[in-house]
Amino acid sequence: MDDIDDDIIAAAEKRGKALSQEPRAATARFDAGTRRVIVDLTNGCTFAFPVSLVEGLADADDAELAEVEPLGDGYGLHWERLDVDYSVQGLLAGVFGTAAWMARRAGRATSPAKADAARANGAKGGRPRKRA
Repeated sequence: MDDIDDDIIAAAEKRGKALSQEPRAATARFDAGTRRVIVDLTNGCTFAFPVSLVEGLADADDAELAEVEPLGDGYGLHWERLDVDYSVQGLLAGVFGTAAWMARRAGRATSPAKADAARANGAKGGRPRKRA
């Protein structure tokens, strides 16, 4: 029985150590000048993201965005009035909304190269017609 207890304790300690190394938010604040949320992590790193990229935040006003706070032990960010929560790990990975939100945002980027390609395609007659 002692071997089982030792194994359980060792496994729990291993999980606890892994969790303590995950990125967690120590503080979070909204910078109205840049319209970015700035997150200071418990490991000393800082990251920021523009609210225009994030579902549920893109259309919020500065007062609502300023109410950001770390959630739980810092594993997430929370905006009470907006009823919006995001995991720190997800934000670090670039997950700024649902799959549908991300898909709609993906094709919106513009660049001189994209504009040139669109003009060249238009000169060739544009996109081929679908056949029934």
